[in-house]
Amino acid sequence: MPLPRTKPPRIQIEAVWPQLDGGRYPVKRSVGDDVEVWATIFRDGHESLGAAVLHRAPGAPTWHETPLLPVGNDRWTARFRVDAPGRWEFTVQAWVDRIESFRDELRRKVDGGQTDLASELEEGALLLGVDALDVQTALASTASDRSEGTGLARPLAVDVDRERARFGAWYELFPRSWGGFRGVERVLPELAELGFDVVYLPPIHPIGVTNRKGRNNALVAAPGDPGSPWAIGSAEGGHTAVDPALGSIEDFDRLVAAGRRHGVEIALDFAIQCSPDHPWLAEHPEWFHRRPDGTLKYAENPPKRYQDIYNVNFDSPDWEGLWTALRDVVLHWVGQGVQVFRVDNPHTKPLGFWEWLIQEVRAVDPDVVFLAEAFTRPSMMAALAKAGFSQSYTYFTWKNTKAELIEYMTELTRSELPQYFRPNFFVNTPDILHEYLQRGGRPAFEARLVLAATLSPSWGMYSGYEHVENVPVRAGSEEYADSEKYEVRKRALDGPLLPMVGALNRIRRGNVALQRLEGIDFLETENDELLAYVRRAEDNVLIVCVNLDPMSAQEGVANVPASFGLPPAFAATELLSGAEFHWRLGRNFLRLDPGRSHILRVETR
Repeated sequence: MPLPRTKPPRIQIEAVWPQLDGGRYPVKRSVGDDVEVWATIFRDGHESLGAAVLHRAPGAPTWHETPLLPVGNDRWTARFRVDAPGRWEFTVQAWVDRIESFRDELRRKVDGGQTDLASELEEGALLLGVDALDVQTALASTASDRSEGTGLARPLAVDVDRERARFGAWYELFPRSWGGFRGVERVLPELAELGFDVVYLPPIHPIGVTNRKGRNNALVAAPGDPGSPWAIGSAEGGHTAVDPALGSIEDFDRLVAAGRRHGVEIALDFAIQCSPDHPWLAEHPEWFHRRPDGTLKYAENPPKRYQDIYNVNFDSPDWEGLWTALRDVVLHWVGQGVQVFRVDNPHTKPLGFWEWLIQEVRAVDPDVVFLAEAFTRPSMMAALAKAGFSQSYTYFTWKNTKAELIEYMTELTRSELPQYFRPNFFVNTPDILHEYLQRGGRPAFEARLVLAATLSPSWGMYSGYEHVENVPVRAGSEEYADSEKYEVRKRALDGPLLPMVGALNRIRRGNVALQRLEGIDFLETENDELLAYVRRAEDNVLIVCVNLDPMSAQEGVANVPASFGLPPAFAATELLSGAEFHWRLGRNFLRLDPGRSHILRVETR
């Protein structure tokens, strides 16, 4: 083995945390969070070491330094706060403190009874830059220095989002069922009063006529059928235009401004697909898939077929032009005041494209939030989060038993996933009406509301849920009968579940334990139909108990272990009803009616 070209450092910096895939991707935090850094730092010999974390905000020219403190076994730790959105950087530096090394050696010799210290004192005088030095002066000195400075090969990154990427309540609606943009504007105050932070609109663009789908996904549309909003583009425009049936761009701008006044953000759907009538078909035919006979290939996800939609071809020879055009679509709507995007099927597009696009957009506006609608393989969902998506739909919709929910929440909170993957628990979507809701009626809907709102900091619902809509298009299907994707429904904000929705959102806003993913522990209930868990953040402690059985009342216990640090006996307020309970460590009796819940706030003071 040849000699190295440069002398290797003697200080070793290992096991730096947090980092993903050797620093390939940034970890995620939100504004106001502390980034806790850990590292293993050591050197051969007995020299005393010093270390620090250097960190800087996005675009900042200078680094700020926070000392790393040793905690034993060569592990060091420090934390720094991120107070602005964007991509932060941090690195770890370590050095030999020769003066502290001298003091330590001298102290040990004095403690060992050694009296001939002339040579040591001369060394100390040289280090401290003084002419004479006695033992007391050397030991009392606070001077230090940094030699053999060693650092990471390259900085690590932290993607910092605003709070909405971490915490929020979403309401999805089709604006055409509410009277267009102006109708949605009229209902915004009520949605704000219910505690919704985001109103998400499916595609608002002109809808194609060619191969337009009819009611219940019929292949032939009847006169007057509006078509699917995901069949984007017509003679009236493409991804940067609005459907005239919804109103004008001025109406949309008024809607966004009204939402801002009420504290509600308008989220848009970003779907990378085109109807046969989209202007891009004529302007950029090279951006689309063609069969061997030259005809265009419509979208398919067997057994589903989308004859009214063409996918773009990311392997197009003009992929740069395609990427740029798609980025410009997002930036167009950012320019209209939109800062939240729900992205349709991102797992069917290249990961490299998303990493590039999201960084490009957030370089313009770091407050933009991207939600990935990716019901796909776990590895792809994780990769999309690493590529930059702020949050993601999840498998929550299909987790309905106690064992499934505990296993899934353990995966989301006790693995590496919390460093970059933020879940959004939607109780339903226009495509997903789970069998649990179809068969369980209102009690099932109530149970899922409580679970979504108390398990995940971000949760959402699609309109109609508050009306307990649970009829599938056919047995065994998760599609709704008379799906709003293909027809206009007359919607009003008057469903029987809305008071419960508003109460849950108020509870979430008033309890920090529900505003973060971490801080959850499950309790033994001795009944598989009863799920109980503790949510904790600082001195805010909640105990949530849910009857997962929508058909029958269930009895059991919630066993509170002493390791939680709660008093032997404590009072608790049930936040949905206002009732007072008295609990204790150990076994606490529970009886809940079908689908009912307790959300107990422990009185810690």
